[in-house]
Amino acid sequence: MLTFKSVSPDAVPLPLLLVADPSEERIRDYLPGALCLVAEEADVVVGACVLNRLDDATLELFNIAVDPADQGQGIGAALLRRALDEARARGFRRVELGTGTFGYQLTFYQRAGFRVEAVVRDHFLTHYDEPVIESGLQHKDQLRLGLALQP
Repeated sequence: MLTFKSVSPDAVPLPLLLVADPSEERIRDYLPGALCLVAEEADVVVGACVLNRLDDATLELFNIAVDPADQGQGIGAALLRRALDEARARGFRRVELGTGTFGYQLTFYQRAGFRVEAVVRDHFLTHYDEPVIESGLQHKDQLRLGLALQP
């Protein structure tokens, strides 16, 4: 049975976060002070989510990852729903995130109701030391997405 719990940033397994963000340096930058949730199956962490406060009303989703061996089972969607519920319960009214301009992540977020609000040109070229490649294509620009949380 899948369970969720809030954990301290140092309790989130770094190898799991690297599944969604290939930059250990960037992960270490956004972990301090973050709201972190994990999904567990039989007491084994199979998914993690990291959010950080942008202002009193807004959180940014920096990372959501599911162990590759456990992907495709709805864990990520359930973890995202739980994170949004947690944000709402803490009084936040909005969640934002950045993602690539193509790939399954974009579809994943759009299914959850996120909408594209802006394009950050060359984000992946200027913020990552190594090219970020997916499906044989290099990510260059970042899409900024947002979701208003209904009470």
